[in-house]
Amino acid sequence: MNSILIAVIVLGAIGLIAAIVLYACSKRFAVYEDPRIAQVTELLPGANCGGCGFAGCGGMADALVKGADKGSLEGLNCPVGGSDVMSQVAGVLGMTVEAGEPKVAVVRCGGTCELRPKIAEYGGLRTCSAMHACGAGETACGFGCLGCGDCVAACQFDAIHMDAETGLPVVDEEKCTACGACTKACPRGIIELRKKGPKGRRVFVSCVNKDKGPAAMKACKAACIACGKCVRECKFEAIVVEDNVSYIDADKCRLCRKCVDACPTKAIHAVNFPAPKPKPEVPEAPAITPERKEATV
Repeated sequence: MNSILIAVIVLGAIGLIAAIVLYACSKRFAVYEDPRIAQVTELLPGANCGGCGFAGCGGMADALVKGADKGSLEGLNCPVGGSDVMSQVAGVLGMTVEAGEPKVAVVRCGGTCELRPKIAEYGGLRTCSAMHACGAGETACGFGCLGCGDCVAACQFDAIHMDAETGLPVVDEEKCTACGACTKACPRGIIELRKKGPKGRRVFVSCVNKDKGPAAMKACKAACIACGKCVRECKFEAIVVEDNVSYIDADKCRLCRKCVDACPTKAIHAVNFPAPKPKPEVPEAPAITPERKEATV
């Protein structure tokens, strides 16, 4: 028999045996994946932002399928897709999901360049995390915004930018998906996800300074001094003072804005409310001259 033919037969036999072994191994060690995971993954926005608490949309899809098997999707939410995407996912999994109230990132620091002047010059790596690790930063406030823009770099949706005039980050409500990337990026925790509120209106304390009143005021003219006036003014018990700083509970707040007027440092901000109507001018009473006085008598 021709040696070439023998070689072909041997190689063919080896290939056939190898194919049989590989097939057997694939069946023996196959990892089953629920087809619903792929369906859910297709419905998710694919941002892989981590706002849901998982590494990516694939992890979220797996958690949703497992949650459906347990009979509950509680605690699982895609902030980017919102209620529309979650409703579609729930439909695929044969579940129902309660529509969550939309949220938006808010910056809890009102220390503008004018109200919180620099007292030092930082020459290290220009990131908030690096500056925070080195100390208080360039101002006397050890709690406020550092102004390096770590939150801007973390946002995948171009929803936050630094204001050159104030030195503070500004959130674009239309673009913000409440994924939470900016909150995780801020080493001082001044960015918070809060309920958007009806018509986008909300009230919050734009300060996280935990120093006592005199020290906080010395560092920033817009700091909360924990005077408690807002607490006494609120009729709904929506405000508490803890660690020398006020906090407004969005679930209890009725947006009456009395606390805004009561705050002596204007640390409480009201967003998206219509401008107050100007008070009608009261005409001054004409001055009584000696001639008019005689005429009156």
